[in-house]
This record gives sequence, C-alpha cells and structure tokens, in this order.
Amino acid sequence: MKYENNATVTVPLRAGAGYGFEQVLLLLLCMAASEVRGVQARPIDFVCDDQTRRDMNNVKELEAAMGECSGSSILPATIHLPCVRIHKATWDKKSLQEKKGQIQMTLKTLGEGLQRARAQAPPGCQVSLLERIEHSVTNYLHIVTHLEISGKEEGLDLTCHTQNTQDLGQVLLQYGRLLRGKLEWFVLELRDRCQGDS
Repeated sequence: MKYENNATVTVPLRAGAGYGFEQVLLLLLCMAASEVRGVQARPIDFVCDDQTRRDMNNVKELEAAMGECSGSSILPATIHLPCVRIHKATWDKKSLQEKKGQIQMTLKTLGEGLQRARAQAPPGCQVSLLERIEHSVTNYLHIVTHLEISGKEEGLDLTCHTQNTQDLGQVLLQYGRLLRGKLEWFVLELRDRCQGDS
C-alpha cells in the first residue's frame, strides 16, 4: 500500500506471528479507508466543512484497530506526549500565528515519536497500526501547515506539563483531545474565511 512520499507498508502474513488473516485484512481495509478520506481534504475544506473534519478524525477507528491487534497497546519505545490541555484565558490571548505554530509543533512531535516507535517495533500488525496513526498525524500536519496565516509562529507550550509513555492507548487519548480541543478551537476562529468559498 502506498502513502505520501511513495512509502510502502508491507504486512507479512506468516502464521504464528500473533495475528490472523482476518486481523491483517481488517487493518488493510481501515488503512485504505483512512487514506481515501484524509489526503483529499483541502485546508479550506477542513476549515469550512464540519463533515470533512468529522470524516478525518479516525481516532475511534484506530482505538478499535488497537483492540484487534494483540499486544499493540505496549509500545517498543517511549513516546513524548506534548501537552494538549487548554487554559482558555491564555489561549484566547494568543495570535492565530502563535496558535497555528503550537499545533504544528504538537503534531510534529507526536509524529516523530510514532516514527521512532514504529522503527523499533517487530514485524506484525503493530507496525501497520503505527503506520496508520502516523499517516493520520501527517495529514493533519499538512493541512495546518498550509493554512495561509502569516506572522511569527510559536513552538510547544513549555509552561504545560508533558509526559512520556509507552501506552498506545494514552497516545490515542491525547491525540483525540488535541483534535477536539486546540485544533477545533483554532479552526472555529478561521470560519470567517468561509464566506463565499465554494
């Protein structure tokens, strides 16, 4: 299966690897559905179309896939979880550029952690699952990066508590909070750009 930058996911079908043909097939089907939904979204569609955003958010599907992949919840390497908590009074004082930069860095940090974990994972369905999650994060990063907002951007919120984890469930939990929290609030501030857009 091909992804951006011509990356290919190879899923071995050897028996005795801790997963069956049905599990592999389910992961492949979910990966294909995720790619079809994600890569076609333009930044302006993402901002203006609530359904596009709902379709892109596949965290529940990823959590279900984790349950189907035996042993996948324990990662082979620690992932640094950026803070996704919002202090509304502080958030409201930030410029759009600062908010964009903070979300970009959060997604980038998460994606890099997933990539490191995937590189250390043994062959099996966990590799495919991590590839799926990384692909999802990359799609969001691509969209946020290409939103046309000029000005100085901000990095990670260093005043907010962060943590390291090898629990993939915690990774998905924080990822979901990011999408429903900071990213959604940020998008809502851009809705004035939707007037007259077709």
